[in-house]
Amino acid sequence: MLIPYTKLSEKALRAIIEEYITREGTEYGVKEYTFEQKIEQIRQQLLQGEIKINFDTETETCNLFPIK
Repeated sequence: MLIPYTKLSEKALRAIIEEYITREGTEYGVKEYTFEQKIEQIRQQLLQGEIKINFDTETETCNLFPIK
């Protein structure tokens, strides 16, 4: 089920983003980003409609996925 990020409290949205970032694993890119920078990047992607939040009722987890 898609969850509009605008319907979430700031605390809930941040928790979803933080959980997603920590689940990502280690980055091996050219530039290292701070945790706060990563949070802001995800926020911007949500604002621009590049990613969506999906809640899986079976596993009771949220996932972020790109919109193609």
